[in-house]
Amino acid sequence: MRSHRRSRLLAPLMLAPLIAGCFASGGGDGSGSGGEGGDDGSRLRVALAFPPAEGLSPYGADATLLSRLGVTEGLTALDANGSAAPALAESWRRDGEKTWEFTLRDATFQDGGEVTPAAVAGSLTHATDAEPAPAALAGVTLTAKAQGERVVRITTAEPDPVLPLRLSSPSLAVLSAGAYDKSGRVDPVGTATGPFELTKVNGATSASLDRFDDYWGGRAQASGIDARFIADGTARANALRTGELDIAEAVPVAQAATLDEETRRDTATTRTTSLLFNASSGAFEDAGLRAAARAAVDTSVFAEDVYEGYADPGAGVYGPAVTWAEGKRTEPVGRAAAKKADGDTITLATYDNRPELPEVAQVVEQQLEKAGFKVKLTVREYSRLEGDALAGKFDAFVLARNTLVDTGDPVAVLASDYTCDGGYNIAQLCDKDVDAAVAKAERTADTAKRQDAAMAAEARVLGSDAVVPLVHQRIITGVGSSVQGVILDPYERALVGTGTRR
Repeated sequence: MRSHRRSRLLAPLMLAPLIAGCFASGGGDGSGSGGEGGDDGSRLRVALAFPPAEGLSPYGADATLLSRLGVTEGLTALDANGSAAPALAESWRRDGEKTWEFTLRDATFQDGGEVTPAAVAGSLTHATDAEPAPAALAGVTLTAKAQGERVVRITTAEPDPVLPLRLSSPSLAVLSAGAYDKSGRVDPVGTATGPFELTKVNGATSASLDRFDDYWGGRAQASGIDARFIADGTARANALRTGELDIAEAVPVAQAATLDEETRRDTATTRTTSLLFNASSGAFEDAGLRAAARAAVDTSVFAEDVYEGYADPGAGVYGPAVTWAEGKRTEPVGRAAAKKADGDTITLATYDNRPELPEVAQVVEQQLEKAGFKVKLTVREYSRLEGDALAGKFDAFVLARNTLVDTGDPVAVLASDYTCDGGYNIAQLCDKDVDAAVAKAERTADTAKRQDAAMAAEARVLGSDAVVPLVHQRIITGVGSSVQGVILDPYERALVGTGTRR
């Protein structure tokens, strides 16, 4: 059983200058000192669905909270096509098979220090030393060193053709030396580089952010952000509808019709909702019972009935937003023959931060019971469920996972979620054929051939019956009628940026 696990969910995205009830004003007057249209801009009132699960550490689930609020950024970002784009690095080049050189732009940390090659190398070194390692570094050993006044030289133990993509991960955000203490704790308050600076964090309930006026990408139009973490999707939608919020992420599909059309935005994402089976212990250690459970699940009902059309039927690990995948998909490989369930008792779990998931789990429960399983359903808030899920304490788990959130590389999610040493392997899968297929894909440098290899590995993963893709989601974002510039990102890394205002 794997002992080192780290949440990669939040997730929990796009280009670098991106990024209920009464709200605490934090660093300024809640209406903004300049008022509507004033020079200082208004503060934005934002509700996020997931509270911090790890003290806002950049190395796990909370990394995307920081990037979505415009706090952190890395050397690179993802563009609309999923390619690496400049962020703190304005350019890069490969020097041999194992080394890349990244040329830094002129930028400043929020604590006033310059973003130097030494500072960047130090930040990346802290990430490589983290236990467990960030998902973006799964299976990767790298060394970062300063070279001259503007260049960071990064060397990997093995050739890494997608290193620029990897460095776009929110978990590899660059922070100043002041973020790190001797105990290993990482504090992003006032130590990042993004357009908004964290000034106060109130546990798992709220956070205050002020505009960072020295941001390299230009001064943000909003003077700050008052963020609340509201797990209840109905509460988020109600607060937006009554004018208490400017932006509400992840509006439940059941609440979509209650919002005016002008305040409702839906975006195709690379997020897939799947049913994972524990392949290492319990009933589903038996591949034949996994096959029986997979065959019992009718995936056609989820997109239209549960998600009310705001999703596409599950096709594989990658959905329609990964535009190249459909034409390359092949049939699952290596499936076992299905056995007959005979009253086997299983535990099925999910979380309620995404309100559709409990309903999905209830449908799955009914389908599995019809096939002869006895099901015990557990539903909790994600932060209270994660540890048990990663420790393999459930037989089955309904998970909504953005397949490209960690690196933008399609192979990375397979390595993280489905290999023996994967850091987010809730399915507890350890299959030598899957590992071999993923390893082959990781070694492939050519983009088209890497995609082909990823799809061959996906066929092996699906053939193990450790995962049943249910739907590919569209995310609904509630946006106040006076708000402009919200970032609707398919990778779910960004939400608020320099141009977001009201």
